[in-house]
Parts: sequence; structure tokens; C-alpha cells
Amino acid sequence: MKFSEIQSLASIAELLQCDYVGPPDFPVSGFNEIHVVTSGDIVFVDHPKYYDKALACAASVVLINKRVDCPQGKALLISEDPFAGFNKLKEHFRPFERANNLCSDTAVIGKGTVIQPGVFVGNHVTIGEDCLIHPNVIIYDHTIIGDRVTVHSGTVLGADAFYYKNRPEAYDQLKSSGRVVVQNDVHLGALCTIDKGVSGDTIIGAGTKIDNQVHVGHDTSIGSKCLIAAQTGIAGCVVIEDQVTIWGQVGITSAITIGKGAVIYAQSGVSKSLEGNKTYYGTPAEEFRKKYKEMAAIRQIPELIDQLKKMK
Repeated sequence: MKFSEIQSLASIAELLQCDYVGPPDFPVSGFNEIHVVTSGDIVFVDHPKYYDKALACAASVVLINKRVDCPQGKALLISEDPFAGFNKLKEHFRPFERANNLCSDTAVIGKGTVIQPGVFVGNHVTIGEDCLIHPNVIIYDHTIIGDRVTVHSGTVLGADAFYYKNRPEAYDQLKSSGRVVVQNDVHLGALCTIDKGVSGDTIIGAGTKIDNQVHVGHDTSIGSKCLIAAQTGIAGCVVIEDQVTIWGQVGITSAITIGKGAVIYAQSGVSKSLEGNKTYYGTPAEEFRKKYKEMAAIRQIPELIDQLKKMK
């Protein structure tokens, strides 16, 4: 998430009530998770396993729970609880805004767009031209929808990310400040759920068609002209490249990439990145020819056992 105006390192440290390393006027332009940070951003890290990765990433400021050497050209914020500090940044720079009616006065709705009864349109939402939003769709704050988009009943755009820290007393949620961005000519079926990014965008690419009851996790990016069939579940931080076809009830783990033109058959479980322009099946998903050969071999096992018994 980017701030509406540049902040100073000292002002951020004062907000978080923590120490800092670097010039007081060091410019800070936003805060983001490590996979989407850019220059000027704050990134947080609270586990030694990830210190080096955070210190070497594109972020200009690292919110960290240990005093370490500060990389050249960067700054540090030293906090006992960087996770809580990240949440405090969200609460300060993008606080919750209560809705006063079904369609916010701050929403921008394009020419020719039809909003059916019962639709909730949150604060600072943008909807393009010639869209059709069916009854009982929920569009959370800051969502962006392009032109000629159809969204069917019961779909929810922009719920919070499923992201928690396991503390001794309870699970602590990392609060979401990102958005959902739906590009032009997208079709979203009924009862889909597309979570907003933690601090960046969850993106549905132009021309993509999504069937009923599909879930898309936070910060996932779906390319253009993809087909995704019913009851597919896609975890957070997944990259699905252009022209991918995913058939029904596929499960996809987090932080992987599905290459351009890949096809994934129904009820497959995807546990690792897949190359493009290939067809996959099974759990774990593998190239379908290989998987079918394995299945054929397994079917021969009872016969082989009988043959071995007869040889005794």
C-alpha cells in the first residue's frame, strides 16, 4: 500500500513508538509484504530465518525485531513486535470506514453499468462502464472493476486475507489494506469469494471467466483469458499466467506459479509450480500422461499378486 503523501522515517518511528536507524528525514512511501515491495516501502520481518531475505529485498525500510547492521541506502525500524507494528500502520493509514448506505457516496460507477437491488458498494470503489452487478453482490472498499464486467449473485469482492500469527493466547490477524482489481471483460459466477491483498492487489486479468463457488486468496494474480471452473480453491500469493484452464474442484497451494497455457484437470491438487503449455492431473498434480500410466500400472497390481501366489 502506498501512502497518500511521503512520510519521514522519524514520523513512522514515532507512530510505532520504536527506535530507528537512518536519517530522520529518510523518505517512506508505503508498506508492503515482501513479495510485492518496491523502493520506498516498509517491509516487516519477525523471524531470524527471514532476516537476510528482508534486508536484501527491494524495500527501503525494514521493520525488524533485532538490531542488525543496516544495509547501505536503507533504514531500519527496531520494534519488539513488527507484526503488531504492521497492523498499526494499516489502522493509521487505511482505517476502517463505516458504511452509511448500500452504495457509498464515494463510489464511482461508469456509464451504462447496472447495479441490481441488494448490491453493497463500499467506500472508494470504482466500477467501469457497461457492467452488470447482480443482486446481493458485496463489493468491499477500494475495489476496482473495469469495463464490461459481469458479477453474479452472492459473490464477495475484497474480504480480508486469511493470514494469522499463532500467538500463545490466540491467533492474531494480519489486517488487510490491499485491494481487489478486476480488469475488463471478466465474468465472475455466483458465490465466488475473492480476497483483497494484505497490502497489495489481488488481480483478475482481462477476459478471464470464473465459474460459481470459486475462491481466490489474497495477493493472487490471475492472468488474462483464463478459464476457472466451479469449486476451485486458489490460495494466496499465487501467480496464474495467461490462458490457463483450471477445471472443477482443483486445489492450488500458496506462493506458486502456473505457467501460461497450462491445463489442470478436475480434482487435481497442485502443490508446486507448473510449467506452461502442459496438461496436468492428480494429487500431487503431474503431467497427465505420466499420471495415467501410473494409474494403469496400479490397476495391474492385484493381477501381479495373483501371479506371484500361483508361482509359490
